[in-house]
Amino acid sequence: MSEPTPLARELRRILATEGPISVADYMALCLAHPVHGYYRTRDPLGAAGDFVTAPEVSQMFGELLGLWAAGVWQRMGAPHPVVLAELGPGRGTLMADALRAARIVPAFRAALAVHLVEISPALRRRQQETLAASGVAIAWHDDVATLPEGPLIVFANEFFDALPVHQAVKTADGWHERMVGLDESGRLVRALDPAPLPRFEALLPAHLRPAPVGAVFEWRSDAVVTELARRLVRFGGAALIVDYGHAPSAFGDTLQAVRGHAYADPLEAPGEADLTAHVDFAAIAAAAERAGAQALGPVTQGEFLRRLGIELRAARLKASATPAQREAIDAALLRLTGGGRENMGELFKVLVLGDPRLGLTDVIP
Repeated sequence: MSEPTPLARELRRILATEGPISVADYMALCLAHPVHGYYRTRDPLGAAGDFVTAPEVSQMFGELLGLWAAGVWQRMGAPHPVVLAELGPGRGTLMADALRAARIVPAFRAALAVHLVEISPALRRRQQETLAASGVAIAWHDDVATLPEGPLIVFANEFFDALPVHQAVKTADGWHERMVGLDESGRLVRALDPAPLPRFEALLPAHLRPAPVGAVFEWRSDAVVTELARRLVRFGGAALIVDYGHAPSAFGDTLQAVRGHAYADPLEAPGEADLTAHVDFAAIAAAAERAGAQALGPVTQGEFLRRLGIELRAARLKASATPAQREAIDAALLRLTGGGRENMGELFKVLVLGDPRLGLTDVIP
């Protein structure tokens, strides 16, 4: 058994006194424990971290999202001010690139009030550094619920995959929630709650019923989506969600841990690895629509960026680049739009939520 992490010791104390906890509660503690949580204690991005996101691959990603936001703002009637919010903004790279691109629409740039939803002190410091020269006032929030009221445009790139996910397993006597507990030696192990979940199968999407024994179903709280959708309907605006996952709801255990750019056991080294699970885009769309918003998509990230003109942007960047820079631009373009496991273009999807009164049928170009 490897040397326990500080959070592992805390978890063993909790589990020994209170019993097993849900996978969602385990994930929440691993990522957001106030002292030992993964996102509370480090900058996880880049070569020295555990993973790389699209804004870190190329400036083209954030620039195109910035121009997309400017187009949505114009569709909204050019409100002044307008909140431009990002959920889980990493190092601030996406927002910095978006704000730079927004300069070509000066009235949009002047109308912006930038708000970042970020729980990590380490990443907030990086965001302050990255955005110091932006010339725009920045405010930080721990939660979507504290964003100011008013017209709103939202970026959420690789945010929803890190929200805690529940898991249920179909057995011969029904569905049981998957838990995390301790074995006799004190190791963290997966277990099932002995009490079945009442009428769980009836809550599944129709195309997944009847479920076979052994099926695993994942779900997340609708709280963030519902809060966003209500604001968009009340004040006007749109949210752009970019993440990896499946368009229709599906069975599968997708909980994964990444540490040092390699996959790891989610129960090993709690607090020292990034935990994520695939996003159920159909569930997000359904929750938003229940709150009165319009949901458009999803489309693949590659298709979305190509329609926004990423190939033209790459060509313009290459026109004044060195041979080495041109090679890097081509590699970034492939990483952002290409297929296969090595690239983001097909695995990542784009979903837009918006105020239905805006008629945003073409905001996914």
